[in-house]
Amino acid sequence: MNFSFKISRVKEFFKYFLFLFLLSFLIFNWSKISWVFNPKALFRYLASEIEKEIGQKPSQPKEEKDFVEIEKENSIEILKIETSAPLVFVEEENEVLEALDRGVVLFPNSAPPGQAGQTIILGHSAPPGWPKIKYDWVFSQLGELENGDEIFVYFENKKFRYSVVEKIFLEKGQEIPKDINGSKNTLILISCWPPGKDLKRIAIIANLNPFNNP
Repeated sequence: MNFSFKISRVKEFFKYFLFLFLLSFLIFNWSKISWVFNPKALFRYLASEIEKEIGQKPSQPKEEKDFVEIEKENSIEILKIETSAPLVFVEEENEVLEALDRGVVLFPNSAPPGQAGQTIILGHSAPPGWPKIKYDWVFSQLGELENGDEIFVYFENKKFRYSVVEKIFLEKGQEIPKDINGSKNTLILISCWPPGKDLKRIAIIANLNPFNNP
């Protein structure tokens, strides 16, 4: 009986020892393991471990594209000044004046929209209150454009977006600087200034602004 009694006492001692050991461990390490008893923290830890096991792919940066495909006639659109007009192409400079009655004109030998170089587009302007006959009025409000305003050009079923970066005034016959802003894709809109008078030229300079693909 004494032997059995000693065995039971030893078992009881180990129970107390184990209890005290675990209690001491929890007390001295509580700051490190307390999150285990927080269901929310435990769930987030388990979720992160599962994601690691699955091997989630890191998010890829969005690709940029110079244009978006769209079925639309060659044209220009400037929402801020409520302007929209066909984009007309001619081969010789002496054809420009007649072509301006049919929309805005891509100046001969300038870069097509979206291509490297200067894309120069000409348009008429008219004084306030001028009736919208033909396209005499199309660039009458170019002076209202400010840096950051957007210009959309539609060419060969592609939509190009440009952002205004500068507004300059030129004397009649003065050439546009070749390195006007250092961009490889520059849009330049030109019209008479002031509107309806053939005294100077206003030029709106805009850079190609790529679209982000989802």
